[in-house]
Amino acid sequence: MTRLFLGLVCLLPGLVLVVVGAFWLPFSPTAVVDKPFLSPSLSHPFGTDWFGRDLLARVMVGGRASWTVTSVSVAVAGVLGVFLGLVAGYFRGPLGEVLVRLADGILAFPSILLALIIAAVLGRGVLGVTLALTIFNLPYFLRLAHAKALELREQEFVIAAKAAGANALRVLLFHILPNLASPLLVQTTFALGTSLLAEASLSYLGLGVQPPQPTWGRMLWEAQSWLAQSPWPAIFPGLVMALAILGLNLLGDFLRDLLDPHLRPILSPFRLRRAEERKAG
Repeated sequence: MTRLFLGLVCLLPGLVLVVVGAFWLPFSPTAVVDKPFLSPSLSHPFGTDWFGRDLLARVMVGGRASWTVTSVSVAVAGVLGVFLGLVAGYFRGPLGEVLVRLADGILAFPSILLALIIAAVLGRGVLGVTLALTIFNLPYFLRLAHAKALELREQEFVIAAKAAGANALRVLLFHILPNLASPLLVQTTFALGTSLLAEASLSYLGLGVQPPQPTWGRMLWEAQSWLAQSPWPAIFPGLVMALAILGLNLLGDFLRDLLDPHLRPILSPFRLRRAEERKAG
């Protein structure tokens, strides 16, 4: 429960800023509203940047762009990867082997380097970075679904469903896919964290969303030249992004421990001890 609480505490500030920013902004993120390099104050809670733009507004809009790209790429990778993995694992055959070997080949590359290469090939902008992160996440979901389909295809409840006349699509959707929900939820949480970091890295290197649209990674790149004048343009986007990634990882750890039955006896010794004492009493 501690990790759940800490994860939510870390994740909520960034999400609240993004959600509120979709309906209300204190200033335009691209407008010069005051003097440059102002420290945080009541009128500008995050201060202003080197042009005099409000940092709070830019963090809110930048978070929206970062979260949108990250969420879309993980969603597309999850749907496509689970579909291909289930088909490859359930039917097996040459097509399944080719898909798994391709996934292994992609996973052989360092994650950030792979995303950087794909984004460089596909080009700068929203589409390029979204496709790069989709390809970056696809093998993880494919391998997860493939392994689960291989494990469950010979189980008694699947054999019984086929004996009762269920076709392959029904078996996959109603018998195998529900058993994939727990590990899929955990993988999605971790994928969001790694993708958020990868998107920030690509934007920092100039391959992500292009100006004038701010993103957290782009804001960090722009702020590095002005650290001597003011640290606030780098502190606030970096802090919000770091907390969001930490929160997602903590939530992923909590969900993995909660949903994995093999870890429960190890992770809950006091609960087991109380149960044994009640039985003995």
